[in-house]
Amino acid sequence: MKKLLIALVLSGVISTIFFSLYQSDDLRGHQLSFVATTSMLADAARAIVSDKIRIHGLMGCGIDPHLYRAKESDVHKLAAADMVIYNGLHLEGKMGQVLDGMQRFTTVINVSQALPKEQLRCAEFDELYDPHIWFDVLLWIEVVRYMQKQIIALDPEQADLYQKNGDAYIAQLEQLHQYVQQRVSELPIEKRILITAHDAFGYFGARYGFEVVGLQGLSTDCDISTKDIQQLSDFIVQKQIPTIFVESSIPQRALVAVQNAVRARGWDVQLGAELYSDALGDEDSGASTYVAMVKYNINAIVDALVG
Repeated sequence: MKKLLIALVLSGVISTIFFSLYQSDDLRGHQLSFVATTSMLADAARAIVSDKIRIHGLMGCGIDPHLYRAKESDVHKLAAADMVIYNGLHLEGKMGQVLDGMQRFTTVINVSQALPKEQLRCAEFDELYDPHIWFDVLLWIEVVRYMQKQIIALDPEQADLYQKNGDAYIAQLEQLHQYVQQRVSELPIEKRILITAHDAFGYFGARYGFEVVGLQGLSTDCDISTKDIQQLSDFIVQKQIPTIFVESSIPQRALVAVQNAVRARGWDVQLGAELYSDALGDEDSGASTYVAMVKYNINAIVDALVG
């Protein structure tokens, strides 16, 4: 029976009785508990709430959210949470069905709702939007403000703390935006071409003036064809691009194939430092927080392309 209930939840068929059982005070305890799907969201939530609320991140270092499948342990965490925070815009894939259904049982925050549609990048098909909103630091500030407001509404007794913490974190993000602009200014305009494993950096490109090309589309849940590799290789040779970038959450073999195809055309392109796209890094990576990740990425991009 337990396995059946878990299967129903994972498939998006959520049982009212099942979640009611997990929402009991005995299981929740006295301290509030939040669940955030991605490591970027978990990091932002921790910055706002400090140690007043337990923050559980479902997707750890190096996890590709496009391909993520909920586990039984995730269901327990979600069912016991006082608030669930997720990115939306189909980033979490099939988990989106579960998260949408949970709105009947607990507070669920889709942070992409903080942004008006005109600020979102449209995909080229199916009227979908690009979910990688964290790569525009100014958009991420709006996400943090939205989270701060929702958290204060849920726990108004700690409103002063959450306001103070959130405002301090937003000030850090404003400084981060200025840092990215400063580093980009070191790179000539004609060299601002960023090629990565998949199209995760579109918001970054739009905000900071880069032409961004991904081997795969917005989601990594699609096949890469020989034609895709050939077209990207031709583009690299034509533009004489010195460096392309692998991503921490995606195997690099596809970009190695691109590198080999470029060399066969008489141009030598290097594989640059591993960028962090859909997840933060571990404690030893230098990219274990959102601020550190953005700094790591922009430093790696500019240092490689300027040379």
